[in-house]
Amino acid sequence: MAKLENKTKDNPRIEQRVLSNGRISLYLEYYLGRQSEPVLDEMGEPVLYQSGKMAGTPKYKVRHIRRKENLNLYLIANPKTPFDKNQNKETLQLAKKIRFEREQELLEKQDGYRLKKDRQIDFLEYFQTYIDGYTKKDIRMVQMALNRFKDFLNDTPEYACFVKGMKPEQMDKDMMIAFAEYLQSRSKGEGAKSIYQRFKKVVKYAIEHDVMTKNPCNGVTIKIDDQILRKDVLSLDEEKALINTHYEGENPNIRRAFIMCLYCGLRFCDVKDLTFANVDYSNKLLKFEQNKTKGHSANSGVIIPLNDGLLSLIGKPTDEQSKDSLIFPLPSYEMCSKAVKRWVKRAGIEKHISWHCARHSFAVNILNEGANIKTVASLLGHSGLKHTEKYTRAVDELKQKAINSLPELDITNL
Repeated sequence: MAKLENKTKDNPRIEQRVLSNGRISLYLEYYLGRQSEPVLDEMGEPVLYQSGKMAGTPKYKVRHIRRKENLNLYLIANPKTPFDKNQNKETLQLAKKIRFEREQELLEKQDGYRLKKDRQIDFLEYFQTYIDGYTKKDIRMVQMALNRFKDFLNDTPEYACFVKGMKPEQMDKDMMIAFAEYLQSRSKGEGAKSIYQRFKKVVKYAIEHDVMTKNPCNGVTIKIDDQILRKDVLSLDEEKALINTHYEGENPNIRRAFIMCLYCGLRFCDVKDLTFANVDYSNKLLKFEQNKTKGHSANSGVIIPLNDGLLSLIGKPTDEQSKDSLIFPLPSYEMCSKAVKRWVKRAGIEKHISWHCARHSFAVNILNEGANIKTVASLLGHSGLKHTEKYTRAVDELKQKAINSLPELDITNL
């Protein structure tokens, strides 16, 4: 059984029971007080005290009133793989979040009190509390939204007074317009839009939970052309140069994982979780579910054919490893990103290359080599062609640059 870490005064409490299939079901148990009721005999008559000061008076028993609520959340009984352990951790975090919400609802009904209705709440602290209980994969972007909002307050004289704290009602549309402009001045491409979307998500959550009465973000948007590829991509020659570049202190796992992304179009969040169990060696296939769309899309599964070079890059489990061992044991995203930037610089490539550029480079290069757009969409795990079409536009731009690189044609003598 999992360790649930309920506090003494928690009401409701998170409880668990083992199902016949071996999974652990989580549920909430509410304590709704106690009630005295008479003790009855077999005939349904009250039982009386026979002696002492209470002789002749009815006996009473105390009944504790409890109610259960099934959460439809389940834990893996004996998690062995990193994936199973992380899934259990996220499920428990979600259960705790639901428990806290139910507790506030219970307080509201019983005492007319609800913690989140306190209008003296500090929005910045509330934002951080939201992040502390956040379980989704984009938590790094949500934290960035808070950090960027704090930077905005600090860098804008008009709003600098709110750096140490601000009430939700002090946020208005003018502030959001200024914040949107600030984001666009700080971030390139889709960065500003992505950060603002996370910020609006927290504001919406605050409104739904009575922390804010109106949405200051209404009517304030950041629009960009989603079909333009703004990030740099590596050409096939640049990829070759990168692979041939080594430097002192390089991390071989970061190197292998990035090359895998260049040749398979994987995201960082997917490549870091790959295990040897994802590899079908006999059929030369890589099979996995995308972390970004798992549970949200029927097309989250991806199958990528592997050639001998990629199979050699992946390797096979050693005697100390199992099929559930990670293929590329990687440090944090930040450390991996710094390593890639150092590697690119040593290779003499003057481009701003992030880890995600490997995915973009893969798509552009195979399209440039004649791949069908539907094939590229399938390899990238896209559910449709909308998100893949931006790569065809990038290929057109590359073709135009190739034509423009030719010597200027002099037709005066024709």
